[in-house]
Amino acid sequence: MRALRDLNFTQPTPVQEAAIPPALLGRDVLASAATGSGKTAAYGLPLLERLAAASRGTTRALVLAPTRELAAQITSHLTALAGQTGIRVASVYGGVGFGAQAAALRRGTDVIVATPGRLLDHFEQRTASLREVDVLVVDEADRMLDMGFLPDVRRILAKLPAKRQTLFFSATLPPAIVKLAGEMLHDPVRVDLAPPKATASGIEQTVYAVDEQRKADLFVSLLKDNAIYSALAFTRTKARANRLAATLVKHNISAERIHGNRSQAQRTRALHDFKSGRYRVLVATDLASRGIDIADLGHVINYDVPAVPEDYIHRVGRTARMFATGDAITFVTPAEERLLAQIERSLGHRLRRAANPPLPPLVAAASIPRAAPQPAHKSRRTADYARGAKTR
Repeated sequence: MRALRDLNFTQPTPVQEAAIPPALLGRDVLASAATGSGKTAAYGLPLLERLAAASRGTTRALVLAPTRELAAQITSHLTALAGQTGIRVASVYGGVGFGAQAAALRRGTDVIVATPGRLLDHFEQRTASLREVDVLVVDEADRMLDMGFLPDVRRILAKLPAKRQTLFFSATLPPAIVKLAGEMLHDPVRVDLAPPKATASGIEQTVYAVDEQRKADLFVSLLKDNAIYSALAFTRTKARANRLAATLVKHNISAERIHGNRSQAQRTRALHDFKSGRYRVLVATDLASRGIDIADLGHVINYDVPAVPEDYIHRVGRTARMFATGDAITFVTPAEERLLAQIERSLGHRLRRAANPPLPPLVAAASIPRAAPQPAHKSRRTADYARGAKTR
């Protein structure tokens, strides 16, 4: 209770109000609620209450999360909630050193928050034993399924006690997750507070129609009027994220990027610097669409339309968290109209179209100098190198 006061938690959110009582009673819970609605505290508070009465020196709770960023965020939240209890929380995920994680597992840290792949690495190295786990939490269960973690999750379950409390929390509950929950949970209490394919009510959603070659110009133009003070921009690929960040910097807009080809240290630093205001724009792939909690994020920019409606929901859910308000802007090219139509059908309504601001004229293709012709006598080896350079 002192920690809650320190964090200014005065009113439970709907998912907390519905999930905490059955979780305190030891019931299994299957819960869905909109992104940013307080799911971590909904399972974290009863979990910590249970551990406060348990003996120390062995790991009693395991939280599984699909991404490093989400695991780090959960660890931070649980550590804050447990600040007055002496309960210890540690992260186990890839991209960082193995030794500190092995030490946390060896000494029986009370709560382990892990990604499936790295936890299995510890099992294989015999640095993890979770035979005393009383509570298992699967957070963002639908994302776990999307990312192909289901076989890993099953392998982890085989190493846990059969008699335990299991809590499933997610923003959506597709049929495959409900089926999986039926296998893993015992007589669960169902908490369904997120209508299928719903976005938070505080998000203003807008679409700009634009040709592919004008996307960067449109983004820069929108940023120049200073109405967008911070933005998380999503691209389809890592290469596009790199190019967009470089283009923004070229236009004197502070930007950084976060994606799977960056080291964990680089990703952590980029996110920290964005949160602290050093960067105005953070460019990301869908790696970051879940598990990133950014207070007062004003705008989400779908620079590329996501391939599936669920990714749209989780992208735009980075703003308007905990009942705040925010804006989600989507750039759509003629080739992406089909994807946008799928999203609108899933949402059940048409998104608002906006008129584009004036854009600078395109440089005529004829005015771009042509590359000098290659000499006809170049060697075969030189030709092969040139072809390889193109592919690289």
